[in-house]
Amino acid sequence: MPLFLKKSTKKPGTSPGTLIPAARKKDTLARIQLIEYTATKIEEKNVERIEDVLPLSNPQSRYWFNIEGLHDVALLEKLGRHFNIHPLVLEDILNTGHRSKIDNLQDYLFVVFKMLSLDEKTDAIAAEQISLVLGTNFVITFLETPGGVFDPVRERLRHGKGRIRNAGCDYLAYALIDAAIDHHFVVLETLGDKIEQLEENLLAEPSPEQHQKIYRLKRELIFFRKQVWPMRELLSQLIRGESELIDPSIYVFLKDVYDHTIQVIDTIESYRDILSGLLDVHLSTISNRMNEIMKVLTVIATIFIPLTFIAGIYGMNFEFMPELKWRWAYPTLLMILGALAAGMVIWIRRKKWL
Repeated sequence: MPLFLKKSTKKPGTSPGTLIPAARKKDTLARIQLIEYTATKIEEKNVERIEDVLPLSNPQSRYWFNIEGLHDVALLEKLGRHFNIHPLVLEDILNTGHRSKIDNLQDYLFVVFKMLSLDEKTDAIAAEQISLVLGTNFVITFLETPGGVFDPVRERLRHGKGRIRNAGCDYLAYALIDAAIDHHFVVLETLGDKIEQLEENLLAEPSPEQHQKIYRLKRELIFFRKQVWPMRELLSQLIRGESELIDPSIYVFLKDVYDHTIQVIDTIESYRDILSGLLDVHLSTISNRMNEIMKVLTVIATIFIPLTFIAGIYGMNFEFMPELKWRWAYPTLLMILGALAAGMVIWIRRKKWL
C-alpha cells in the first residue's frame, strides 16, 4: 500500500537549495533523451553528456529534454547553470514529495504534477512525481524512473500528427500534462473492474476477506484523490494566463485537461460512495446471516425446552413414580414428546417465525 507521505532525504536544518539525490545509485547515469523538432523535421538522440548538446544551437527549433532518474546531481547543476534555473527549483525536482504546483518565474515556468500507475508487484497505486520546466523554446521533463507515459506524445512528434510540431513549446507542455492525466483513466478503469468484481462476490458470498479488500480499495482511492486534487489549482493558474510563455490559443486545450481532471475527481468520489455502500451491504449481509442463524438456533432451543423438561422429570431417581413400572410407559412418553415437538413446529410456523 502506498504511503501518504514520502520519507524526506533532506535533514532538518539543511541549507535551502542543497541538492540531495532522491536515490543514490553508484556508477549509474540518468537517461537523457533529446528531441529537436520544427514544423518540417525532427531529430531524436540519446545523450550521454549534456555538454555535447548545450548550448542549444538553433533558435528556430524547439527542444525537449526528457531525463529519467533523479540521482545525478551534477547533471541538474549543469542544467541549472545553463538555463538559469533557481537552486530552489532544482531542490524541488529532487524532492519528490511535493504536491502538484506551478511556479511562474521570470524566464520559465516550473510545473510539478503526479503520474499514477498500478504497481504490478503489490497491485497498489503508485505515484511518481514529474517535474517540467517550460522555457521559450525548450521543455525539460524530469521523471523518477523510466516509463512509457510520454510515448503517445513522442509518436505524435515523430509522425507530425495534429498541431504539435507547428505549435510552440507551450503546446508540448500541455500535451505532456494531458498524457499524464489520461493515464489516470487507465488506473480508474482497473479500479472500477476491481470494485465491480468485489460487488459480485460480496452479493454472492460475503466473507471477512472482502471486508479487508473494501478498506484497502478505500485507502487507495483516498491516496488517489490526494494526488489528483491539487491538479485543479495548477491548471486553474495556467488557464488564468499569468505567464507570457503560454500563448492564449493554448487556453482552450488547458481547459480540456482541466475538465478531464474534474472527471477523474468525480469518478474517484463515485467509487468512494460505491465502496461505502458496499461496506454497508457487507455489514448488513453479515448481520442478516447472523440473525438467521440465531433464529434457527432459537427455534430449535424453544422446541426442546418442553421436551427437556419432561425428560428431566422422568430422569429423577424417585422411588414412587408409578409410570416407571408401567409396560407401555416408554413408547407412550416418546409419542408424547414427538407430538409436543410437532405441535411446537406447527405453532411456530403459524406465527411465521420460521
